[in-house]
Amino acid sequence: MGLLRMMMPPKFQLLALLAFAVAMFFLENQIQKLEESRGKLERAIARHEVREIEQRHTQDGLREREAPLAADSEDVVIIYNRVPKTASTSFTNIAYDLCGKNHYHVLHINTTKNNPVMSMQDQVRFVKNVTEWRAMKPAFYHGHVSFLDFTKFGVRKKPIYINVIRDPIERLVSYYYFLRFGDDYRPGLRRRKQGDKKTFDECVMAGGSDCAPEKLWLQIPFFCGQYSECWNVGSHWALEQAKFNLVNEYLLVGVTEELEDFVMMLEAALPRFFRGATELYKTGKKSHLRKTSEKKPPTKESIAKLQQSAIWKMENEFYEFALEQFQFIRAHAVREKDGELYLLAQNFFYEKIYPKN
Repeated sequence: MGLLRMMMPPKFQLLALLAFAVAMFFLENQIQKLEESRGKLERAIARHEVREIEQRHTQDGLREREAPLAADSEDVVIIYNRVPKTASTSFTNIAYDLCGKNHYHVLHINTTKNNPVMSMQDQVRFVKNVTEWRAMKPAFYHGHVSFLDFTKFGVRKKPIYINVIRDPIERLVSYYYFLRFGDDYRPGLRRRKQGDKKTFDECVMAGGSDCAPEKLWLQIPFFCGQYSECWNVGSHWALEQAKFNLVNEYLLVGVTEELEDFVMMLEAALPRFFRGATELYKTGKKSHLRKTSEKKPPTKESIAKLQQSAIWKMENEFYEFALEQFQFIRAHAVREKDGELYLLAQNFFYEKIYPKN
């Protein structure tokens, strides 16, 4: 080749190089087009496979709505171990309103004197009821009971825990006035502290027991559970255990201040129970029914005095922790547009599915 190049005039050498370059460019261009065509073909195949899967899922969904529910969906149990004065009655009313339409049972866990701690024998009975009472499944249990770890009793399929918490001081203020004036849910019912006209601020100024920092210690033990240390006021172990349970044992924990978002996400995650819950929350008569009567906001001085206590700092730390978790989950699930909340569409799909049928 080198000898041939030497024998060729320079003009022909240049033409030969140009021809070679054009041929290489053409070849590379064709290879690139083939790669692009291959990519388009793979994407088209993937989209076709996804459409087939979605079509099957749609058909399955229609069959599920038209036919009796599958056995696994009938075996679902939700436990809402509601913390007092966190809008729990408002939320529970939604479950009651939907149970007939969505075909599940709602059961209130009524403990003696609203004691949130169960005896060992009652724990065994409760676990047995929840897991084996098939006539009541699917079920939504609610009551003022602290978290109970079902795995301790050898249960393979645990219930789904959900809950709502509230700013600690706002919750205590609401409970303080509730004990004295009740609410608009059962206005004629006589309350334990009825007749006591002392305001929350006056109670704080006088150092009263009903507004003492120790009364803030409630949301941590409700999430911590049935252990003795959970109910030792100011226990750091209880705080950390409550955080652990919130993250590892609860599907979703909302906050009173953002209850609509909580309801919307539950409807998206558990439509078997909460289909129609968001619309009901917005338009239903019961959703905002329960409001504490005669409640007066505390002064800045009263709030500042409570915030000096170590107990408030721990309860507030737990509340902020729960709020951060909730807002993180919400940020990946919901968007707001023109003042309305919208759930994000499915953001993943499957491809390269083998073996081919």
